[in-house]
Amino acid sequence: MAREMQDSERSVFGLHGVVGMLIATVLLISILIGLSILSLNIQADEATNVYKIDIINNLQMNSSDNGKSYQLVK
Repeated sequence: MAREMQDSERSVFGLHGVVGMLIATVLLISILIGLSILSLNIQADEATNVYKIDIINNLQMNSSDNGKSYQLVK
């Protein structure tokens, strides 16, 4: 049988109220900021990562050997 909350047990500032909402919001914003910083660092690293693809001789239609024609110039 489910127990109903009494009026004296309810709290706006409890974990299920304003405080819980603030904790969830801060957690989600911190995850967003962390992933954004990580993605910016990866993008900055890959912007200077120059590669060359030998298109003339090595690429074949639907071949698994096409990955061998990718070469890093760095």
